[in-house]
Amino acid sequence: MPIQVNVPGALQAFAGGSRRLQVDVRCRTVRDTLRAVAGVHPGVVERVLTETGELREHVNVFVGEENCRFAGGLDAPVRDGAVLEIVASVSGG
Repeated sequence: MPIQVNVPGALQAFAGGSRRLQVDVRCRTVRDTLRAVAGVHPGVVERVLTETGELREHVNVFVGEENCRFAGGLDAPVRDGAVLEIVASVSGG
């Protein structure tokens, strides 16, 4: 089953205008899934991960309803048919 990656509005221009991306290759982790997305839409992942490959401070990735930061980070497991949601945090004062 494909994995669905939901892209926030701010990143849709880097995803060919799509709100939802489908990953058809087998992925075991969030990292694997983001690598698969980067193969087709590198601009999305460049804005999600730092230059050293870590999750950016103000970006969250949810696997289902669980924030991957609390489930193993980029090594959080992803099952077939999962839905990943990329969420940009809003901060400031």
